[in-house]
Amino acid sequence: MRSVHFLLAFVLLTLASSIASASDPSPLQDFCVAINDPKAAVFGNGKFCKDPKMATANDFSFSGLNIPRNTGNRVGSNVTLLNVDQIPGLNTLGISLARIDYAPNGGLNPPHTHPRATEILVVVEGTLYVGFVTSNPDNRFISKVLYPGDVFVFPFGLIHFQLNIAKTPAVVFAGLSSQNPGTITIANAVFGSDPLINPDVLAKAFHLDIKIVNYLQKLFGGNSE
Repeated sequence: MRSVHFLLAFVLLTLASSIASASDPSPLQDFCVAINDPKAAVFGNGKFCKDPKMATANDFSFSGLNIPRNTGNRVGSNVTLLNVDQIPGLNTLGISLARIDYAPNGGLNPPHTHPRATEILVVVEGTLYVGFVTSNPDNRFISKVLYPGDVFVFPFGLIHFQLNIAKTPAVVFAGLSSQNPGTITIANAVFGSDPLINPDVLAKAFHLDIKIVNYLQKLFGGNSE
């Protein structure tokens, strides 16, 4: 009888394992529209592969990530992303890396999401106030102040940010669980889309006067055509 139970348990575990692994691969771009004519195709889910015999060390390396980046922009931050476009050897490996520099006194990596990745970062310099918001309906805000050596995780797809609250520059390095994680900066996407979202939609969604919506769309450089 024990052997029968063991066999049954083994079969159930095998079926569960096969079901769990039988899923489509995660997308590596925003969308990939099917097409019947391969001659008219652009690319597949990811990049085409080089003949392994032709691969060199340069396909797997990048230099210069130690160099501070310019943070003299409106938000006071600069993201240097090393994905498959910068390191071809990352293709199919499901990982990428970023250096983020923050200006003193309020340098901000504004609220954004990565539609294809979880992010884990480590603070190298500075003091950062970071946080993320959980999904509906709870919308819990989880935040923490980080110091050099501290590590923080931003779960897959959730809105998050980092703010430098120190009087000195800040630097972090972040790992992301995709060769092409993508970034959707919330304000830019909502108010700077191309073409613009109908102002009436945004006025109602954000409970704003339509004149304020029009101002924000101009501020974020949205294209009305």
